[in-house]
Amino acid sequence: MQDELIRRISMLVAKELNSQEKTESENKVPIGISARHVHLCREHIDILFGKGYQLTEKKELMGGQYAAQECVTLVGTKLRAIESVRILGPERKASQVEVSKTDAIRLGINPPVRESGNTAGSAPIAIVGPKGAVYLDEGCIVAKRHIHMSPADAENFGVTDGQIVSVKFDNSRGGTFEGVQIRVDKTFTLEMHIDTDEANGLGVGKDMGIVIK
Repeated sequence: MQDELIRRISMLVAKELNSQEKTESENKVPIGISARHVHLCREHIDILFGKGYQLTEKKELMGGQYAAQECVTLVGTKLRAIESVRILGPERKASQVEVSKTDAIRLGINPPVRESGNTAGSAPIAIVGPKGAVYLDEGCIVAKRHIHMSPADAENFGVTDGQIVSVKFDNSRGGTFEGVQIRVDKTFTLEMHIDTDEANGLGVGKDMGIVIK
């Protein structure tokens, strides 16, 4: 009788573990580590690179974006600088700078953690190009961690645009990121975006994250 009870409990535990492994496998997402970068409006491209200048595409990214050949220098309020910061195209309606918290400390600024495009009341910063410089009263943020998904991906994961989830990593250091925002668009491919600080903190490289709703 005791042996039969142990056998049944073992079967239930094994079934639960197999179910959990299957769920985690189905909810895995690839990781993209995003370094500091800049988005520019037409007016600021003209100032930094010259009137009518067109950015040169270096690498295609998702959602119609691309990494440009061109780079700029960022200067914080205490005149501390970071050089060779990549521009992402195409041009936007408003310029925006995205840095990590470590970058912010180096620059001597205190940008808020925000979703891309939400720059109202964010940190000031100067951008220096080969032809001129631009000072932004606001526009520098630390990007909020997020996952890009197509509508089909969102349906498969059972999530919606704007939903907040957690993402677990089972690598050598391990850990879980909370407050990860889902962003859904038909031009997106499945990828979670974190910055260099976040990647270094959990030792994330080519690991896959496991989405937890």
